[in-house]
Amino acid sequence: MTAISYGSLVVAISVIWIFIRTYFAVKQRRFDLKREIQLLFVYICIVVVARFTFFPFSKVNGQIQPLIFDTATAFSPRINWIPLVNLLDYPDKRDILLNVVGNFAMFIPLGIVWPGVYKELNSAGKVISAGVGVSLLIEILQLPFYDRVSDVDDLILNSLGYITGYGIWLLVRKLAKK
Repeated sequence: MTAISYGSLVVAISVIWIFIRTYFAVKQRRFDLKREIQLLFVYICIVVVARFTFFPFSKVNGQIQPLIFDTATAFSPRINWIPLVNLLDYPDKRDILLNVVGNFAMFIPLGIVWPGVYKELNSAGKVISAGVGVSLLIEILQLPFYDRVSDVDDLILNSLGYITGYGIWLLVRKLAKK
């Protein structure tokens, strides 16, 4: 059994991020502060989304509980393939609200930040594909962990949040042009 703490995941993401950003700075032979600040927002989105998609929301003794990988329970059949069936299947109404609003709201910043940072995301189709793709990747990456559930509802809510963020980005861009 292996316990992965949120802190160690942030360190791993940070090391990979710094390596990639250094590689591109050396390859392009320049350092663009404005671009690095834009990309810092992408990094923040990644770290925040990782926190709420891979680690239990509740804390114990003020600590974020680790992500547990155990070969005996890896790839358990905890997958919800049927949309909207388990969406309201929580004993406490607060948990329902937290699940629905949390999965939706968590992806709004990605829909705002990514189209502004990545010029390749220059059409609604590309933006929506990127948002759905990232959400699908997260659901797949949750499969090896017994205490995580891959859920089509999460995919739908994350994607709607991303699309909403993209709509906000389009609106702000349109207002800025006026």
